[in-house]
Amino acid sequence: MNLKSAIAVALVSLTALSACSRADSTDTASAPSESKGAAAEVRLGYFPNVTHAAALIGVENGLFAKELGDTKLTTQTFNAGPDEVNALLGESLDIGFIGSGPAINAYAKSKGEAVRLVAGATSGGAQLVVKPEINSIEDLKGKVVATPQLANTQDVSLKKYLAEKNLTGQITVQNVENAQTLDLFKKGDIQAAWVPQPWSARIIEEAGAKVLIDEKTLWEGGAFPTTVVIVRTKFLQEHPETVEAVLKGHVAATEWAKANSDEAKKTVNAALEKLTSKKLGDKILDAAWDNIELTTDPQARHFPQLAKDAVTAGVAKEAAEVAGYADFTLLNKVLQAQGKTQVQAAGLDKK
Repeated sequence: MNLKSAIAVALVSLTALSACSRADSTDTASAPSESKGAAAEVRLGYFPNVTHAAALIGVENGLFAKELGDTKLTTQTFNAGPDEVNALLGESLDIGFIGSGPAINAYAKSKGEAVRLVAGATSGGAQLVVKPEINSIEDLKGKVVATPQLANTQDVSLKKYLAEKNLTGQITVQNVENAQTLDLFKKGDIQAAWVPQPWSARIIEEAGAKVLIDEKTLWEGGAFPTTVVIVRTKFLQEHPETVEAVLKGHVAATEWAKANSDEAKKTVNAALEKLTSKKLGDKILDAAWDNIELTTDPQARHFPQLAKDAVTAGVAKEAAEVAGYADFTLLNKVLQAQGKTQVQAAGLDKK
């Protein structure tokens, strides 16, 4: 082989090696070797809850559709996170607004492969509401407390709290859909419920309950991730521009809601009426809205503690390893383009 040929071979080898190194070293949404352009369809999941206001507004006001262009938006609603996790892991859903507990569970169940945390949505908005005669957590001994679903965000919060108070096994925790919880509370079949908004506000207004614990009071600074946004990893790698479009719609919905509170509440109420066939009363809606904070910051620093909480609650045998869980590349790209503060990964973006 002459010198000229040897140099050519060497250059080809170096180029191939360099390409392999880049592909092996990156775990971001922008991996060019895997991107397939915009998706023909994106399937979005969320709950008919005030804590999912950004999703409700994004769909109702056409903000997602506007950013998606020719990509078809298909939506599906869920009562609680574990069912949505099953849809994501079963690949019948691409992107989900979901509680922080099930979001971690989705990552853990797939051994860190199936999903990525890409944004926050809501802070706060969960309360333990009780019968008027209940004045302390100890008063619930021998009684029944409802949560939306086994291992959902509120289920973990309640069971962790009971464990810390040495009350595990002394209070019956019953998993009930939110609408049924209200009915059971009215009938006296349950004496308390740890639920998200607007259900805590509805139980207070319609069933005469009171707040025993606002979950905000259990977190430093009163902020904790109630609702976040996760994406199937494969979808993120193959269609980053579609995920970016959804995140643009999410940011737009969040910013519009914060700047137009009255209109935002009307929009959320209209969306809830379509999904549940029932409109919220103004008093209930106002109480629920005042109890939440819409934010695209997922408060990543809390996730290691949330993973430990699942163990304390008895719904997980060991704390999920959350390193490598987050990819805020696209969210921060959107925020930076709009001159907004970027979110911090707090180490969750690296394994």
